Amino acid sequence: MNHDMETGLRSDAGGKTIPAWFIQTVVIRHLEKTVMTLQCGPAISKNPFFQFTLRNARAGEKISVQWTDNRGETRSDEATIA
Repeated sequence: MNHDMETGLRSDAGGKTIPAWFIQTVVIRHLEKTVMTLQCGPAISKNPFFQFTLRNARAGEKISVQWTDNRGETRSDEATIA
């Protein structure tokens, strides 16, 4: 997932603290049913990669991923199972 993920502990070149900015919630859906919800925090790395196994999924079905960060920004993506 593309996200800069700031902890709130780093400072910029001028010594000013960079505000925390991180993904808080990730929701995975398969066939419109929530199959996983993740709660994240500031310790997750920039552009995080999550991997999971989904049982009983068939080729051609859709999976959606939606995340929300601590600023209220969201993003949704959808993929078709190959």
